[in-house]
Amino acid sequence: MPTPLYDSLQALAARGPLRLDMPGHQGKPLPGGPLWPSGIDFTENGATGDLFGEEADAIQAAERLWADRFGFDACLFLTGGSTQGIHAGLAMLTGAGGRAVVDRGSHRSVHHALALLDLAPHFLLRPWLAEDGVAGPILPETVDDALRRHPGCSTVCITSPTYYGVLSDIPAIAQVCHAHGARLMVDGAHGAHLPFLGYTGFQAADVVVMSAHKTLPAPGQTALLLANGVGLAELQRWGAVYGTSSPSYVLMAALDAVRDHMEGEGTARYQETARLTQALRRRWPSLRERDGLALDPARLTLSSPDGFALGEALRRRDIYTELSDRGHVVSILTCATGAAEVGRLERALAETGLTGPCAFCPPPPEPPQAVLTPRQALFAPRARALLADSLGRIAACQIAPYPPGVPVIAPGETIEKKHLAYLREIGYNKRHCDIIQPREEWNHEAHHRYHQL
Repeated sequence: MPTPLYDSLQALAARGPLRLDMPGHQGKPLPGGPLWPSGIDFTENGATGDLFGEEADAIQAAERLWADRFGFDACLFLTGGSTQGIHAGLAMLTGAGGRAVVDRGSHRSVHHALALLDLAPHFLLRPWLAEDGVAGPILPETVDDALRRHPGCSTVCITSPTYYGVLSDIPAIAQVCHAHGARLMVDGAHGAHLPFLGYTGFQAADVVVMSAHKTLPAPGQTALLLANGVGLAELQRWGAVYGTSSPSYVLMAALDAVRDHMEGEGTARYQETARLTQALRRRWPSLRERDGLALDPARLTLSSPDGFALGEALRRRDIYTELSDRGHVVSILTCATGAAEVGRLERALAETGLTGPCAFCPPPPEPPQAVLTPRQALFAPRARALLADSLGRIAACQIAPYPPGVPVIAPGETIEKKHLAYLREIGYNKRHCDIIQPREEWNHEAHHRYHQL
């Protein structure tokens, strides 16, 4: 019988591609013993422990090691990726209904959580770094202003680092949040490696979600939910709501094994990767640190007059990067990336001749008017339409380049002329979108809801 997916993956792996995207193991062997993985693929059987159970067991002992290593009160293993942690964390901090201050540059999982929890978001806008063609960090003063204008918001949710490696000042933002009686949740999905490189900023947040599989040598879907001021039982409660009742023991064991690996050899290799990344930034046009701009030391964001062409030229050479956009190509360098892999990348970059000053990347326009709440938009009747013919309609889906999944138009917002023009300018390649089917009562209900909040 045919096995088309398995066969295609085997064929790709056999070509020996250079993998500079997630998962962070980049195709190299995972930390683990000779029984890996089927020999340890158990379920709850009385001897293996229970991810969501009350009794102390080997799973809880492994979670405690992560919590202690990263400086948190509690840690829950996630086998549904950071999406599971985003949903669980926001549910735990905000409950249902009400409001939250949210980074406009949030991953789509945050927008889904807003809808599922029936939250009205007040968006934080990031400064645009025109020279670099990317959004900058969330500024503490922006958070302070948002909390002053929207008193009663109990939660602030931001992303750090971003896909491009931009870090926000989490301790300063946490201080602002706590002064207003709010708690800070950080989507740190791309930052699980940073504490092993000496970064301590995450510890100031109340809740942090990290994807081990993105930047550590761990299999897909492995992630962590970390919290301060909250016990494991509360993390288990909400993790169970959004996670499977049959979590993979292979994935949980991988989280345990990768932490142990990172305590020694893995960290030493990551430190070398960070040095290689710094050298690459000096030799090739790229996003670089400067005053007011802190970056993930192992994220390489190359600049190009045509990022799409550079990304395609690298793919033709069997080099797979994480993201290409109008003016950039982003590579995830991990402890699995060594001098040989960097040399292969550099030879390919020299052959393409496509690096150089970043193509002009216009800043995104102001967000459109929201006429429906995220929840109304998620559950409203919808239709498929050509994006070019959707002027004036209400978006039922996120309209966003992916990656990085940052919405130019979010669900419940009106599709306006300036946003369509922006999407064309940045090379957005989706021709269709989902729109809300008109209903007379939507506008009245939505405006009343936002007025009440």
